[in-house]
Amino acid sequence: MHDPAPQHTTRLLNRLSEGDSSVSDELLERIYAELRALAASHMGHQTPGHTLQPTALVHEAFLRLVHAPAASYASQGHFYAMASKVMRTVLVDHAREKNAGKRGGGHQRVPLEVHTPELDSALAASPERTEGYDLIDVNETLEALAEVDPELVEVVELRHFGGLTAAKMAEILGVSDRTVERRLRAATAWLRKRLA
Repeated sequence: MHDPAPQHTTRLLNRLSEGDSSVSDELLERIYAELRALAASHMGHQTPGHTLQPTALVHEAFLRLVHAPAASYASQGHFYAMASKVMRTVLVDHAREKNAGKRGGGHQRVPLEVHTPELDSALAASPERTEGYDLIDVNETLEALAEVDPELVEVVELRHFGGLTAAKMAEILGVSDRTVERRLRAATAWLRKRLA
C-alpha cells in the first residue's frame, strides 16, 4: 500500500478523526487504489457469482469508516487494518441478508484461500474443509478470538483477507516482523484448537 504523499494522507485521516468529514472525498481519492486492492483480496475468497462487487465493497466500507461514531485512526496502517475488518463485516452482513431470503436459512459456503501454510493447516482442521467454509462461522470464530486477543485477529485479517506479507503487516501495525510471526503462530494454534 504505497502512497506518494503519506504525510498528507495521514493529515487527512487526522482531520477525519477530529470530525471533519469534508475531507472524505479527497481521502477516498488518495487511498482508493489501496482499498480496491484490499477489496479484491476479500472478494477473491467469495464463491463465483457473488452479487457484491469489489467497487461496492470499497464504497460501503469507506462510508462505514467515515461515518463511524467517534472514528479515530492513529495512522494509515490503522486505517487499512480497520478497512479490512469493515470489509469482512460488510461481506458477513451481505451473506446474512442473502441467507435470510432463502427458505430454510442455511449459510453461504465460501472457499477461503489462506495465504500461509500455517493458517491453512489450522483451518484445514475443520471437518468441512473440502466443502469450503461458512463465512458466518468464520466471522464468529474470529470474533471469539478477538475476545481472547484482538492483536491475533488483526494479523489473521491482514494476512488472510488482505493477503499482506509479514513485513507489510509489521509496518502497518508498527511492530517487528518477529512480533507478527509470533502472533501468526499463536493465532494458528488457537484456530487449530477451536476448529478441531
